[in-house]
Amino acid sequence: MSDDPADPGPPRPRKAPTAFRTISEVADDLHIPQHVLRFWETKFPQLKPLKRGGGRRYYRPEDIALLRRISDLLYTQGYTIKGVQRLLREGGLAEGEHAELPLGEPEHPPGSVRAVLEELEDLAEELHALAGR
Repeated sequence: MSDDPADPGPPRPRKAPTAFRTISEVADDLHIPQHVLRFWETKFPQLKPLKRGGGRRYYRPEDIALLRRISDLLYTQGYTIKGVQRLLREGGLAEGEHAELPLGEPEHPPGSVRAVLEELEDLAEELHALAGR
């Protein structure tokens, strides 16, 4: 073992697909900051990682699949948090399935004034949640 702080040491052994994962493992795997994962838990009641002593979170494979789907809807398909909440309330979506909202409830296109306003409102809520800790 090296004393060099830049040396990460031996690689971590791969976990089984059914193993629970910590928030740092999930954040690294999905390329999503830990604070965003904690914020999403407040917005999506379907996300319920196990919490152990000291509040450590352990995500089940189904939690990770849901996080991956939420990330895709928000960052790839351009949905707002409210739009994703609506989709999940209406029965959720399978991985790889494209979201289609019912007629009469169009999602705001990414970059539209309304979509930007909703995203700013969501970010303001996240900042208030972080400041309240």
